[in-house]
Amino acid sequence: MAPPVKSGPRFDNMINVPKVRVIDDEGENLGVMFTREAIEQANEKGLNLVEVSPNADPPVCKFLDVGKFRYEAQKKANLARKTQKTQDIKEVKMRPNIDTHDYDVKMRNVTKFIDNGDKVKITLRFRGREMAHQHLGMDLLKKVQDDVAEIAKVEAFPRLEGRQMLMVLSPK
Repeated sequence: MAPPVKSGPRFDNMINVPKVRVIDDEGENLGVMFTREAIEQANEKGLNLVEVSPNADPPVCKFLDVGKFRYEAQKKANLARKTQKTQDIKEVKMRPNIDTHDYDVKMRNVTKFIDNGDKVKITLRFRGREMAHQHLGMDLLKKVQDDVAEIAKVEAFPRLEGRQMLMVLSPK
């Protein structure tokens, strides 16, 4: 019984076809040969026979150093992970009766965060009797939405959670 086939290249002990097309370690085509003969040639060179194109007829195999191959693949994956951009969620807290200057400072921070490619969560906290005037909070969040309309889109529309009203903006 053959071992279970996992995704990715298959190595000498997993190749279960009688004939394969062989490419040597310098990239030259050696032609079609029996699988056992190809494995023996790879072992003479101190390499492994790796199936690189299983869907071809006959399948294409290559002489490779498996340890070096896995090391290079891991190195590529680490480089890709290092260069990818993660998107953070920044939070800006406001009150419904915020002053104009304070509002302008908060909006500068919001635009700076969005320009950096981060999402922004606007939190509006109500205290005491402010809960009776939730329409003021909704008006403030609509104003925020209008002020950043050209650089951001609303990902989560304003909603009330307890004594807080939340809205999430993301870059366009």
